[in-house]
Amino acid sequence: MIKAIAIDDESLALEVIKSHASRVPFLELQATFTDAIQGLEYLKSDPVQLVFLDINMPDISGMDLAALLPKETLVVFTTAYSDYAVKGFELNALDYLLKPFNLSRFLKACQKAQEWIDLQPESEPAYHFVKTSDGQIRVDFSELVYCEATGNYVTFQLETQKILSRLTLAETERLLPSYFIRTHRSFLANKNKVSRAERHQLHVFGFKVPVSASYLDQVTEKLKA
Repeated sequence: MIKAIAIDDESLALEVIKSHASRVPFLELQATFTDAIQGLEYLKSDPVQLVFLDINMPDISGMDLAALLPKETLVVFTTAYSDYAVKGFELNALDYLLKPFNLSRFLKACQKAQEWIDLQPESEPAYHFVKTSDGQIRVDFSELVYCEATGNYVTFQLETQKILSRLTLAETERLLPSYFIRTHRSFLANKNKVSRAERHQLHVFGFKVPVSASYLDQVTEKLKA
């Protein structure tokens, strides 16, 4: 399933994209934005694989916004002006939809995105922006030592700081790369930072992370792998 958003300052154009997207079984249009800056902020915490992006917008052009996106994010430009086509492809846009476009043309762009994604080697996430009382804070997984859950909050213990976010441990586990292992109903640990393993705890970058009996076999197997 391709995760996507659409950014266009015209509500009617977004309704067309919503309608077309609802008929593409392998596309999940997660959100739409008439405000380009709001769309960019959304992507900081909820990255997607594909962005349908209008070019001629008031606050920031689609061209300028595309240059701010992560390089792995696929962009399909949507515009009523054919003059932008060459510039769009110079920015390595996946496709260029000239308004008004029909379902057939929209589907072709989605298929190109799926083919591109299928050709890419699977990679694990390197970071995630988590919501805190101070706003969105980036957590680099290579610096994350362990996670500890307390109720509906999770503490992200990094090498040099702690970050508290309103999440469950199950939600957190889905965000993390495969080298994080569940050691306890309340703990996840970075396998790459384990220096010593004991029956009831792991020594992880100078911290002690508990290992409960119910997770002992799982932890042992993952440390061996």
